[in-house]
Amino acid sequence: MAAFRRVESDLSRRQMLGGTAAVVSMFAGFGLAPCEGRAQTPGRPLLLTNLRLFDGTTLAMRDGVDILIEGDRVAALPRRGQGPAEAETVDCGGRAVIPGLIDAHWHATLAGVSQIVALTQDIGFVHLMAGREAGATLQRGFTTVRDVGGPAFGLKMAIDRGVIEGPRIFPAGAMISQTSGHGDFRQLNTLPRVPSTPPDYTEASGVAAIADGADEVLRRAREQLMKGASQIKIMAGGGVASLYDPLDATQYTEAEMRAAVQAAEDWGTYVCAHVYTPGGIQRAVRAGVKSIEHGQLADEESARMIADNGAWWSIQAFLADEDSNSFSDPRSAAKQREVAGGTERAFAFISRFRIKSAFGSDILFSPTGGASQGRNLAKFARFMSPLEALHKATGAAGELLALSGERAPYAGRLGVIAQGALADLLVVDGDPERDLAWLGTPDTSLRLIMKGGRVFKNLLEREAA
Repeated sequence: MAAFRRVESDLSRRQMLGGTAAVVSMFAGFGLAPCEGRAQTPGRPLLLTNLRLFDGTTLAMRDGVDILIEGDRVAALPRRGQGPAEAETVDCGGRAVIPGLIDAHWHATLAGVSQIVALTQDIGFVHLMAGREAGATLQRGFTTVRDVGGPAFGLKMAIDRGVIEGPRIFPAGAMISQTSGHGDFRQLNTLPRVPSTPPDYTEASGVAAIADGADEVLRRAREQLMKGASQIKIMAGGGVASLYDPLDATQYTEAEMRAAVQAAEDWGTYVCAHVYTPGGIQRAVRAGVKSIEHGQLADEESARMIADNGAWWSIQAFLADEDSNSFSDPRSAAKQREVAGGTERAFAFISRFRIKSAFGSDILFSPTGGASQGRNLAKFARFMSPLEALHKATGAAGELLALSGERAPYAGRLGVIAQGALADLLVVDGDPERDLAWLGTPDTSLRLIMKGGRVFKNLLEREAA
């Protein structure tokens, strides 16, 4: 048996190395070869100095402090000038340093392609486009995303192994939907479905999983957990992008929702639910859902219920403006306008009832929409102070990610610059206390991007030269 295990281990190692080389070659041909991320000199810590710190938790900038990085962690926050003499020093030029940003509602494989491409084209092409978008996401300063629907497991693996660059991914896997629900993208001519009907493209590719009845929901949730889901995503109401479900439709019975919650809780994690309307929100919260996604049509009763149950509100600045997802179908466009009409009221409920909330962009089916990711966060400052808005994409979002417990794919705190936290941080040209306009120009405003102690962008070196 020992000899067999040695042979098996050697074969696995050879297969992994060969497979990795093939994947690297494939991505290189598409312009996606991993960039030369630079870590600190081996054996030497890295000291960021001459900076103003937003630590992701305290709603104020801090002066007179340095940041000491050892390996992939923040080792300490010594007083300015008190760091170890042997450390490699980075002069931030008096700029603001903030935690790496977190997008708590992202679709890594569906953001950078059109809907028709996502639902009909070869899945290999979709994944290659997702790889390109992942690199762009990191270069916009988003070092972590919570993926809430889509086949992101392979992309996550490629990023984590250094095959390509991109953010940390907390994957949900396929979004679980009832027949006729927001995740049912089948055409009408494919109905009816009978037991012998094979899965359609979106199900086979891992975009969605159609499940009816508590037993089937339980099965589909367990499948995503088996694949490595850090949280489960269900569709609890109508949506904008799907053509055949009304926006006011409540989807899934409470028993079906409880089945998903039970599966997640048995694995030490939680369920998040796409839903806009009061009835759907209340049903989801009663079933034990821990994160309400969207919720722009909430009323006072459902907002109070979120607050009273300690659930999270993953909110987006849907304003029906130039940065909105683009829909050519008039039915989707009309639903989009209705959702945007409730955005200001939703933010008011969050403030009034002190509901735990985190930033999400929900950029979807838009080849050029990713560029607006930072601008979507900047719009939060219309409803709160700039530092409060920034907190929604740093410390608060990190707390939401922590609900995954042992299913979290990365060990360590995220969204904060604190001793022991993962060393994800940005050096920015801009004053986070005054405004967040600089988020819209990441190419020039982000002077340094660090993820896990590795530098993926450094314009400060030019200044030093």
